[in-house]
Amino acid sequence: MKLITVALACLLLAGMWLHDVDGRSMHVSSSNCCFNFSEKRIAPQRIRCYKHTSSTCSRRGLILKMKKGRETCVLQTAQWIKDYFKTMKPCLLK
Repeated sequence: MKLITVALACLLLAGMWLHDVDGRSMHVSSSNCCFNFSEKRIAPQRIRCYKHTSSTCSRRGLILKMKKGRETCVLQTAQWIKDYFKTMKPCLLK
């Protein structure tokens, strides 16, 4: 009887652990995804750096960090971004 109780408790704990690991791996921080994209051209001197959106986001793009601290999302397919991309620096990870 004790063996069955221990085995059942182990299975229950393993199931809870797997559910927790799976839940965390699917979580995407909203700060790594963009839901609205700016269509206006932004002056290159206002852009400090860029980072790519997460590969798990519904739409891929770039998050531009501005010199005044704001962030703006743009589609990386826009021609003006392709031109700026050559001179922009990626944001350093913290």
